[in-house]
Amino acid sequence: MPYKEREINKMYYTMGEVTEMFNVNASQIRFYEKEFDVLQPKKNKKGNRLFTPEDIENLKIIFHLVDDKGFTLKGAKEHLKNNTSEVKENQKIIASLEKLKDFLLKLNEEI
Repeated sequence: MPYKEREINKMYYTMGEVTEMFNVNASQIRFYEKEFDVLQPKKNKKGNRLFTPEDIENLKIIFHLVDDKGFTLKGAKEHLKNNTSEVKENQKIIASLEKLKDFLLKLNEEI
């Protein structure tokens, strides 16, 4: 029986890790932090931002709305404000579908 690695869930992510996840500059993350009230990263004594998993999920939603769906920043803010639960549920569905897609692609490579 092969050893299956567990997915590591961190409590906080640094700015560098977040920029790597989304393949964007730190300035864009800081800009979105100012523009969207749902992003509230903690700051340590040095002033470095520490993002929670909830912040990461909110960033995924923001990037999906702005980049994939073509919303303006103002439109994305309004959409998040008016449809918060619906948007979060849709993001969960998208994440699970992406995991399924990755699994099926790996399975296809093994065949």
